[in-house]
Amino acid sequence: MKPFDDGCAANDEFQSTLGGTHRGELIRDLLRQRVRMPEPVPNYLKRTALTEKLTAAITPGSVLLLEAPSGYGKTHALSAAFRETSRSPDTLRWLALTGQENDAGRLLALLEIALTPPGATSRPPGQQKASSNTDALALLLSDAHWSDSDRDSVLVIDNVGTVANPAAIALLQQLVENIPSGLALVMVSRKPLPFETHTFELEGRFNRIGADSLELTRLETFEFFHAAIDRNQLTTVAVEHLFSLTEGWITPLGLYQRELDSAPESRLPIQETFSVERFLRDAVLIHLTPGQQRSLRIMAEMEIVSDELFLSLADAGCDHAFRPSAASESGIPLRPLPGRGRWFRLNPLLHDWLQTPALDESQERALKASRWFSDRHQFPEALRYALVSGSLEESVRIASEGSEALLIGQDTASLLRLRRSLPSGLLEKSARLKIVYGWVHAIGGQFRQARMLINDLDNGERPELAGRVDALRAFILRGEGSVDEALMVADRALQAEELSTQGQLVTQLVRSSALCAAGRFGDAREANRIAARLAREAGDAGSEVLAVYAHARIELGKGSLKHAEQLLRTGLDTAMNESSRPARVGETRLQLNLVMVLWHQGRQAEADRLLVTCVRHAEQTRDLGLLLAMALRVLICRTQNRMDDAFAWIGRAERTMQSWQVDESVYVPVLEALKISGWLALGQTDTAAQAMERLKPWREVNCVPEMFPMMPGMLQCLQARIELARGDDIKAAETVRNIRDNGGETLPFGLDLYSRLLESVLSWRQKGPSAAQKILTATIAMAGEEHYISPFAELRGELQELLEKTWTQLPDAPFVDAIGRLYGLTDMKEHASLAEPISDREQGVLELIAQGLSNQDIADRLHISLHTVKTHARRINAKLEVKSRTQAIVRARELGLL
Repeated sequence: MKPFDDGCAANDEFQSTLGGTHRGELIRDLLRQRVRMPEPVPNYLKRTALTEKLTAAITPGSVLLLEAPSGYGKTHALSAAFRETSRSPDTLRWLALTGQENDAGRLLALLEIALTPPGATSRPPGQQKASSNTDALALLLSDAHWSDSDRDSVLVIDNVGTVANPAAIALLQQLVENIPSGLALVMVSRKPLPFETHTFELEGRFNRIGADSLELTRLETFEFFHAAIDRNQLTTVAVEHLFSLTEGWITPLGLYQRELDSAPESRLPIQETFSVERFLRDAVLIHLTPGQQRSLRIMAEMEIVSDELFLSLADAGCDHAFRPSAASESGIPLRPLPGRGRWFRLNPLLHDWLQTPALDESQERALKASRWFSDRHQFPEALRYALVSGSLEESVRIASEGSEALLIGQDTASLLRLRRSLPSGLLEKSARLKIVYGWVHAIGGQFRQARMLINDLDNGERPELAGRVDALRAFILRGEGSVDEALMVADRALQAEELSTQGQLVTQLVRSSALCAAGRFGDAREANRIAARLAREAGDAGSEVLAVYAHARIELGKGSLKHAEQLLRTGLDTAMNESSRPARVGETRLQLNLVMVLWHQGRQAEADRLLVTCVRHAEQTRDLGLLLAMALRVLICRTQNRMDDAFAWIGRAERTMQSWQVDESVYVPVLEALKISGWLALGQTDTAAQAMERLKPWREVNCVPEMFPMMPGMLQCLQARIELARGDDIKAAETVRNIRDNGGETLPFGLDLYSRLLESVLSWRQKGPSAAQKILTATIAMAGEEHYISPFAELRGELQELLEKTWTQLPDAPFVDAIGRLYGLTDMKEHASLAEPISDREQGVLELIAQGLSNQDIADRLHISLHTVKTHARRINAKLEVKSRTQAIVRARELGLL
């Protein structure tokens, strides 16, 4: 019998790793060609942030797992990172696996080639024979070459997901467990590793970068398609849609770009292009069995899906083991919802593609899904799938029995679809349905239609409905901006004994919003506490989320950005912990207000990422919060000087509100104000003034919109800016004074900052820099406590020259530095106000003068003559425009030279 490590078996050419023979050397030469870095992709988008993240995670003695489904550019991102950081080829070994590496011997042969130190022609004598694969790998890893941490070598193993043989997996696990101190290991895979890694993670030796880091950001997507935009093949709206549909899935976007280049005259939707469809088929479906494919298509019939929901819908043709959690682990772009580990959502592009063509019995499954959600009292989702199923009877039953829960969920899109299919006369006969649809229209900003539905319900004939009608009427009044009247009607509604707990809760939220708009923050907080208590007593997490939202709005009005952020993040964490149900509209409102906090603090990258999710969900549910989301998108574009994009978003918002039939009083003042701000930034003062004139009716009634409580004051600020742009300082001063007089002690903090900054500009024009600097410094100190930078971003045109004149006089502080970066003034303190800059030698003399050294001491310290020191001192005084050493020190400190 041959010894185990003979290595000469006729059917195994790769045993040379275990023995000393040369059999199979030809195959080994072929395998050596596999150990090389892939070629660069032409026109690859440079992604600096991703390169920095990858580079930081690749350190000697550690392991990085780059894990994402097919098409996320894992290999190309990694190879680009190595090229961009100019890594030496001698320190990099790249091994791309195939299905053949399920043979442990073949895998070991590849590892031996990759782990042979540079310049070595054969293995050391101690490695000539090994009793097993694991021993052979241990010998390879024990080489002194890989123990030298100064070498900074990297081994990349690509396509790890192709390895399924237990013996081959054991080798990979051994490699992870025993990675030498001089070698970094990078593993690239489309699915999780088949062994545990938590111990290494706790030890700080294992990192993971996933799809969320690899997918293109919104800004990167725009950069990716900039050439198509320049050629007018795509509009910014089209690119926005592409990003929303793909969520930055880079391969479909790249294939679509190639389609645009090859056939620019015939542009198809991305999911209908041949190359993208082929990719989805090859990357997703081709590896699945027919049963798994049917399971995946049934999952795609749901917006989001859990294992339990899937099993209730799966039929005999499905692979019941291939449930959402298993599909996600297999490399399908089906990711768990953040904080909701039991719910999963397909990538939107794949989700839409899998639904064509529709499977048989899809309506029956939709009805099953509706009843599944209804049994769990998740009425918005139950109604959605009842409508999909086409069951009018089930839809009406849910709308009647779960009306209050539907209102808290605010799924107005489903309810409006239901109204169009209701039998003629049914709505007129049912007072309960009238109230339901009164709320639906009011929540959707259709206040006139809501009034029409409830006008005949407050005639005294149905006293048991009086409280509910008043609660709805108070909501309508608050939505229209009538603060005082809304408070009066809300108080009357709360006196009705028959008002339900949910009715009381919503009415208290209306009171809280109205009191906040009136500047009565203490009373608003008390109403909010009552609403939160009612939500907890009812066990309604959705309502509690809305109470957190209302509380955060109070803190925003007070200018407490840090507290508001803490509240919003806590509310989102609390909502995420309720993993048994999908997300609701209240959580979108929390996210939107978090975006507002981030924007106020200048954290635009974070705000941009979060807005993508908010816009998508608001559009799907017909949530009026979409107006706020689009307004924030306009403000971000405006801050980044992307004015074309800003106006495109205004147009998109206008079209959406019109198609939703939202009352003009809800959106026209907001969008016109955004247009005025944009036109002022472009220097089109007359156009801005014409828009302001169109807003005169809304300004005269002094409405305070629910989502934009600072709107009246902001319109006055815009009026003052128009007057400043026209040179009418007297009128501008009067307008700013009216803002402060009308607001008094209840002036919202953001509006207070805005008006003070305008005051500083007026003071500069009328009294000079000294008086303006005093106001500006005080305002910066106020804003700095919360890093409230958005007013400075909005008023760049007005403040730029003033800040340039006074910049060197401002105190050193992180918030001042942030303003400097915003205005491009960060380098001014070194050279500002000097006709001739201080030389390096003069700077050295100046610093010693500030330390109190005499001229002779300075000469001795610098090894120069006394005459030279005196010459430098005279030049310093001349450049600083001072006459003494003391004055020179004071002036130098003012200029930031000391």
